[in-house]
Amino acid sequence: MQTEQIHVEVAYALPQRQLILDFDADAGITVKQAIIDSGILAEFLEIDLETVKVGVFGKLAKMDAVLNNGDRVEIYRPLIADPKEARKKRAAEGKKLTNRAKAAPTGAEKGA
Repeated sequence: MQTEQIHVEVAYALPQRQLILDFDADAGITVKQAIIDSGILAEFLEIDLETVKVGVFGKLAKMDAVLNNGDRVEIYRPLIADPKEARKKRAAEGKKLTNRAKAAPTGAEKGA
């Protein structure tokens, strides 16, 4: 008896390189097994299955989650900056730009 096959994708992206591998797998395959079977670990040696966060179509998933036909497993990179601190920094930079724009003389004021 032949096992039912499903089609899945495994995706990983760096700023300079993105890779989506698609393949057919046995129904009942888990997220972890799909990552292993895809061969993506050989392409990106920095992926650590013990610590990496993963998702299916943008929603966090556990390594033992069973995939459905057409699912895309996404391997997420660790954050390099604290999101709260990054927002504060962007807000401060935006405030500086706004203050500079207010302080800069307009064309009508220059000639007066």
